Amino acid sequence: MLQFVTKAFNELSLSELYELLKLRQEVFVVEQDCPYLDADGVDYDSFHVLGFDDSGAILAHTRLVPQGFSYEDYASIGRVVTSSKVRGKGAGKALMEFSIQEAKQRFEDAQIKISAQNYLLTFYNDLGFQEVGDSYLEDGIPHTGMVLKR
Repeated sequence: MLQFVTKAFNELSLSELYELLKLRQEVFVVEQDCPYLDADGVDYDSFHVLGFDDSGAILAHTRLVPQGFSYEDYASIGRVVTSSKVRGKGAGKALMEFSIQEAKQRFEDAQIKISAQNYLLTFYNDLGFQEVGDSYLEDGIPHTGMVLKR
């Protein structure tokens, strides 16, 4: 099972930063064939949830974004990613449950909104998110806005 740690950007080691960016590129750019600017400047102001395996490899990550960056009226959990090595083993659910608790603690009164890839709507519904608004394309992939209702 993965061990989760949350760090502010300036607390990340150079190796951790490299590994989390590598994981995001492996999944979002290569696996999903979606060229986009991952280094969008939001990482600096965000908290980063890192999921380490027993050997210290980063196999999961989320970015906890304060209100006013991704959404004017909401905090956000974004860049939700798990390595293919841990998919289908409960790592994504554990990652999101940990990330939700961290976001609630760090952003206190802010509601949490995400931009979910449409094929994952049921996954996020099961975690307490509800769809808001219509589906839209983000970097060529169908997404829907969702707000945490718990």
